[in-house]
Amino acid sequence: MAFDIDTAVALLEQEVRNYQVPVVDLIAAQTRDPFKVLVATILSARTRDEVTAAAARRLFARAATPAALAALDEKTLQKIIYPVGFFRNKARYLAALPGVLEREFQGRVPDTVEALTRLPGVGRKTANLVVAVAFNKPAICVDTHVHRIMNIWGYVHTRTPLQTEMALREKLPRRYWIRINSLLVAFGQGTCRPQRPRCDRCVLAAICPRIGVTPAKSSGSGRPADGRLRMVSWNVNGLRAVLKKGFLDTLHELDADIFAIQEIKAMPEQLPDEVKHVPGYHVYWNPARRKGYSGTAVFCRQRPLDVVQGLGLEEPDREGRVQLLEYKDFFLVNSYFPNAGPGLKRLEFKLAFDRAMRGLLDRLSAKKSVVLCGDLNVAHREIDLANPVGNENNPGFSAPERAWMDELVGAGYVDTFRCFNQEPEHYTWWSYRFNARARNIGWRIDYFIVDPGSRDRVLAAAIHDDVQGSDHCPVSIEFR
Repeated sequence: MAFDIDTAVALLEQEVRNYQVPVVDLIAAQTRDPFKVLVATILSARTRDEVTAAAARRLFARAATPAALAALDEKTLQKIIYPVGFFRNKARYLAALPGVLEREFQGRVPDTVEALTRLPGVGRKTANLVVAVAFNKPAICVDTHVHRIMNIWGYVHTRTPLQTEMALREKLPRRYWIRINSLLVAFGQGTCRPQRPRCDRCVLAAICPRIGVTPAKSSGSGRPADGRLRMVSWNVNGLRAVLKKGFLDTLHELDADIFAIQEIKAMPEQLPDEVKHVPGYHVYWNPARRKGYSGTAVFCRQRPLDVVQGLGLEEPDREGRVQLLEYKDFFLVNSYFPNAGPGLKRLEFKLAFDRAMRGLLDRLSAKKSVVLCGDLNVAHREIDLANPVGNENNPGFSAPERAWMDELVGAGYVDTFRCFNQEPEHYTWWSYRFNARARNIGWRIDYFIVDPGSRDRVLAAAIHDDVQGSDHCPVSIEFR
């Protein structure tokens, strides 16, 4: 049966009236100035609406016109718009924007998609949004929400946002072109979320086919009725650096109940309030005593019964490598394992850490379920790295390190990802050199491990290799 787009749009028009207005629409409601709409749209890419709105206010206070923007250099623009995602790139685009407008468009913002895409930092999505919002001309802006939801509805069957745009141009009634992006962005942020969409409270529940959807079920307590928890682990390789690359967007997009990070390389007092006080989360820090080095942190929606910082070994504990969070029916161990170092100079230090960690896991698992997550700094098997032969006895693939993993798995501890996927070429770390990530020349060294008795509590495991910002990517499990 064909999806009833007219009914869907009519229901959503009523539903999203009380939702948060997408930031570009909010700015357009305040001013129809195409320049401000264009700038706000450039700022909004890969950035939460509240961050975009604050940055736009600061910028427009200094530069409300192309001429005023031309007076600001790139470094000044970086400071004004920080911490929007990819702020350095966006500052470069904004610095170049007045010159291009003057040379090619007599200082005016053009009103066609083709002309707008000639501006720095403007792709088809941005161009369509500016045409629709600033000029009120028919255009279809397809962001990730529009692409995803249209495929959930089965209204299109496409693989990319560009394919979705082309399909909608052929199929979607023209009267919906301008409004559809605003509707679906608001709906996608509020109900039909990328992770665990709230189908239980959706106004489209009676007509939506829910293609490819695993809905969340409400228990009335703020967590799913089936008790499922989403846990995410990510070596961020410098929290201050990754904050500038969309860390908070990733935190919200992955919708984790527990979000554990490693190698934060920062003291809490060095961090901005926006990451120390994330709405809906409690956060626990275990920084290294040495500034700019190592360290761990956990963001969690539910406050734990207890938090212990450290493994009980003096040197690793100085480096902030372990956090233990206790909940009613499980322990979470967030850990950044040492690297064996060039020439395996730190191998004995790492093996001592490995042995102490195994002892901790054994003691904890005698009491209740235990989940170990983090960067273990070891690829267990040949399948876990792209070039095993060339890396024999290198740090992270040496025989003693792999033997510890053999013993751990041999004792019944579960490498959760391999429960669901036995295929090669799934990695979590790539060198910054030689274009390794683009070529997928990587290592799988980030894990979720559970005790032998908790295998059936793990419902899914994933590697999120599409998430950028660090030389590692996040990994996750669904745990009940």
